[in-house]
Amino acid sequence: MRVAILFNAVSEKAKTDELDVLIQLEAISAALERLGHVTLNIPCGLNVKEVVERLAPFEPDTVFNLVECLDGYGRLIFVVPAVLDAMGVPYTGSPAEALFLTSHKVLAKERIRAAGIPTADWAGPWPSGAMDSIVGKRRRSRKKPSFIIKSIWEHASFGMDDEMVIRQPDEASLMRAMEKWAPRLRGECFAEEYIDGREFNISMIATPDGPRVLPIAEIRFIDYPKDKPKIVGYKAKWDEDSFEYQRTPRGFDFSPDDDELLGELERQCRSCWGLFDLRGYARVDFRVDAKGNPFVLEINANPCISPDSGFIAAAQQGGLDYTAVIRLVLEDSVRRKGLSR
Repeated sequence: MRVAILFNAVSEKAKTDELDVLIQLEAISAALERLGHVTLNIPCGLNVKEVVERLAPFEPDTVFNLVECLDGYGRLIFVVPAVLDAMGVPYTGSPAEALFLTSHKVLAKERIRAAGIPTADWAGPWPSGAMDSIVGKRRRSRKKPSFIIKSIWEHASFGMDDEMVIRQPDEASLMRAMEKWAPRLRGECFAEEYIDGREFNISMIATPDGPRVLPIAEIRFIDYPKDKPKIVGYKAKWDEDSFEYQRTPRGFDFSPDDDELLGELERQCRSCWGLFDLRGYARVDFRVDAKGNPFVLEINANPCISPDSGFIAAAQQGGLDYTAVIRLVLEDSVRRKGLSR
């Protein structure tokens, strides 16, 4: 097949997380070549017309969509898929609507809660939302909850460090914290209840028989000081020399005592896939409190699939090598459009 690979253009000043798309591009191009496909790589910026003019003459059978942002803005992740929809060109991963809904974390949480799926309480968004109350009156103890300030649109680690955890604030001080940190988080943020517990990443991939849940991963916080928040912030994901990166290993081994919890996490993952009409591949992140109650934190449609990513680690645990992952993702885009391979 002719497969165009669209990816977000990266500036010379790009940080490590932004450069990762180039690693994905190289790995996916090599996998598609091994599978016998002809590829064309097209960087995408704000000039979408230019992308269309380069894409149309190639007449792709499908597009491998690696666009995570435009001009550095994650809130624009849905734009290129929307243009491809208008052109009638199939593409890998989730549709534009799913990308929009899951990228806006408050809209996603509202949809998750309305479906009866547990998610951490939140306040905001700042500055556009009502700030007079904390959403969700359920409390797991009499103690005031702590919160973590997050970007509305950007990926969860964007701008995130220990300072973003606000210990047991009242509503006025929580509002001030959001106002303070909003400029650092691209102008819009919200406050999510900080659950001091276990963290799980669950990856899913489309197959002809429906989504397959890959082996569940737990992010383990090793030797964290008692007063240090257990969060997977920017350093934990991208700074290999940091304490956070070196003390948050990914584990796939569990005791039989976790069987019931793992089953519930898988059930909730499948519910999220259907709720947002996810396609191709996705990852759902959870926190589990001290009582064993799971809460969806975030849904990652089209998560990172660089060779060293958590998604690929889970796939390998499930017996899929890198080329097999790319084949399944590509075949899903073709199958949805009704084309033959």
